[in-house]
Amino acid sequence: MGTALVYHEDMTATRLLWDDPECEIECPERLTTALERLQQHGLKQRCLQLIAREASEAELGLVHSPEYVALLQGTQALGTRELQALSKEYDAVYLHPSTFHCARLAVGAALQLVDAVLTGAVRNGLALVRPPGHHSQRATANGFCVFNNVAIAAKHAQQKHGLRRILIVDWDVHHGQGIQYIFEDDPSVLYFSWHRYEHGHFWPCLRESDADAVGRGRGLGFTVNLPWNQVGMGNADYVAAFLHVLLPLAFEFDPELVLVSAGFDSAIGDPEGQMLATPECFAHLTHLLQVLAGGRVCAVLEGGYHLESLSQSVCMMVRALLGDPALPLSGPMEPHGSALESLQCVRAAQAPHWVSLQQQGQPDLGWQVGWCLRLPSVTVTLNHPVALGAAPVLSPGTPCPEGRPSPLPLGEPQFKAVVTQAAAALSSLLDQLRLHPTPPVRVAVALIAPDTGLALPPGVLCEEGSLPQEETQAWARPHEALAQDGALTALGKVLYLLDRILDGQVSSGMAATPVPAAAATLDVAVRYGLSHGAQRLLCVAVGQLDRPPGLTDDGRNLWLNIGVEEAAAPSMFHVSVPLPVTTGGFLSCALALVLPLAYSFQPDLVLVALGPAHGLRDPQAALLAALLRGPAGGRVFALVDEESTPQLATVLARVLNGEAPPSLGPFSMAAPEDTQALMYLRGRLEPRWKMLQVAAPH
Repeated sequence: MGTALVYHEDMTATRLLWDDPECEIECPERLTTALERLQQHGLKQRCLQLIAREASEAELGLVHSPEYVALLQGTQALGTRELQALSKEYDAVYLHPSTFHCARLAVGAALQLVDAVLTGAVRNGLALVRPPGHHSQRATANGFCVFNNVAIAAKHAQQKHGLRRILIVDWDVHHGQGIQYIFEDDPSVLYFSWHRYEHGHFWPCLRESDADAVGRGRGLGFTVNLPWNQVGMGNADYVAAFLHVLLPLAFEFDPELVLVSAGFDSAIGDPEGQMLATPECFAHLTHLLQVLAGGRVCAVLEGGYHLESLSQSVCMMVRALLGDPALPLSGPMEPHGSALESLQCVRAAQAPHWVSLQQQGQPDLGWQVGWCLRLPSVTVTLNHPVALGAAPVLSPGTPCPEGRPSPLPLGEPQFKAVVTQAAAALSSLLDQLRLHPTPPVRVAVALIAPDTGLALPPGVLCEEGSLPQEETQAWARPHEALAQDGALTALGKVLYLLDRILDGQVSSGMAATPVPAAAATLDVAVRYGLSHGAQRLLCVAVGQLDRPPGLTDDGRNLWLNIGVEEAAAPSMFHVSVPLPVTTGGFLSCALALVLPLAYSFQPDLVLVALGPAHGLRDPQAALLAALLRGPAGGRVFALVDEESTPQLATVLARVLNGEAPPSLGPFSMAAPEDTQALMYLRGRLEPRWKMLQVAAPH
């Protein structure tokens, strides 16, 4: 099991043959530069490289009309003037004698990737393709897109592999209206798109790109649009969108496959998007998607027109697909007010269709919906016969310009400042890669005694080292529970492994402790970490593990206890929550409390301690550990008691090694008391930890 990279050099053949400022940004260098960076970072060599094949006419026919396919096939024999004349019949499209061949390769690459993942040949992968596809409709090219690569891949997965639930995540900065039209009445495909919208003034200027477009007929609730109404959205906004909208719905939907329309014009520096998300953010987004569908994630390139930003973002995504820890996110983790308005609107529009949003609480839902509908928007006429592939028609007098504009709402000086920011962010990323290389050991485990019941994945190190006895005794001295030889020996192994994580030799670790010494060992581990290089330490303690009385609220440690009787927040750095009793309650706790706290705090080390009677099922513990790999750049240390089952230790080692956690099982609604506890804590903590916010103040 590994990561596939699907590509064919022929996809660089198509290029613009005449002068057209609108289309010149879609160029062959988009692929060649990305491939060069993958090679430079040693990522291409680690992937299973597949040469793309052409899709058959029957495969193209899964989405497109025979007449449209035949029309494009005929372009191979056209001259430049004829190609230019035909291109003008579409919106922001250019054709080339090689377009048909390249577009068939792009579809074929997506299908090869889906087949490789669903047959178990690889775990996940990326199809590096052009032309892109998500704007293309049944009989219409649109926005550089010829055939709808991802939509055909979804249809293929349904028909050839019998899948019943497919999630499509479109993080391109433009709305993928082609995918939406194809699946908007299909409840077997959940389509999520965020996109620059600006209240309908940004291309493609469609009313149905707004938050209240949620699908049609049986597909109501299975189209999720998150419109960005301002430029400048960054890392915090993107992560918040995943935590508070996408992931709750995705877990409830329970997909068998995740397809990503991976457009990187939503990254910093891109002239189309004018957003501020840095390349490493896409590693975090990819990591969050890998906890779904058993890790079966197939990404297909869409847009991205700033060559360096595009190529580095592709590299960050491939690193995550390979299981490497994501680099920590830079900048303050506080969503923009405009982003919160958009989150609020989409949650209000989707809440009637999804239990996961209802159970998180939607205060004053009627007010939210009414407020969202009063937001400024252009007026459009909804008129898109899917059979004909026609796009909705803007009403006369709409302010949206013709074609595919790239307006500068920031003003020219401000936009130049954004470009400068992009250069600084990309330079900072390269510095991070040089100064903080991936540790040579991804996961190490320290056991009290060798355990033949563990089935550790290849590459996981069984650590035998220990801190010198005198030093271990000095750290253990305040705790009577650590006086026993077994407890002292275990503590020495814990601190030795913690040292290796802090000095960059090991990324993640797991260690076992004697049950009577669990709380004392955790106390020492926290103090040791803070005194040996950890600047901000997050401790997630599950079960009977109280916060040590000597810890202070100095901003360097955040203690979250899961499993107490009542929700409480004695301070902004000490939070306690009952262990939810249902799958839905646990997911709400993880996505709406634990992860927002973690991303707000931005720790450089996470301790996950499963104490006596912790109450978590193995899949829940695995999901918690997997999700917490993101905020701390992979530096997660899991402590389990020695009486834990080998199965628990095995699954924790696997997820820390980058594998997907096992399924939680059927979704069940949160208990009312768990919802109340969550709402209380979020209200108490939001003033300090901004990633908890799901709505703009009003």
